[in-house]
Amino acid sequence: MKIKPIDDRVLLETLESEEKKVGNIIIPDTAKEKPQIGKIIAVGNDEDLQKIVKKGDKVVYAKYGGTEIELEGNKYLIVQRSDILGIIE
Repeated sequence: MKIKPIDDRVLLETLESEEKKVGNIIIPDTAKEKPQIGKIIAVGNDEDLQKIVKKGDKVVYAKYGGTEIELEGNKYLIVQRSDILGIIE
C-alpha cells in the first residue's frame, strides 16, 4: 500500500531521538517527548510547497501537529505546510 499526500500536506517518517540519560538514570520511552524531526517521504501536489521542500529533506515540525498513521509496520505522520517549522541542512 502507498500513501500520496494531497494539497499542502507532507508525509513524514518520524526520526527517533537518541536514548536520553541523566547521570546513571535512563529515561524510559514512556517519559520521552515524541520526536519533532522527520524525513519527508512524499510531498502533496501544491506547487509552492514543492518548491520549498522535497523528498528526503529533514524537517522540524510542530509538536502537536499532524496525524499519525501506521502502514506496514512503519509509523508516519501527515502534516500540513503550516506545521513544518524549518528544514535541517
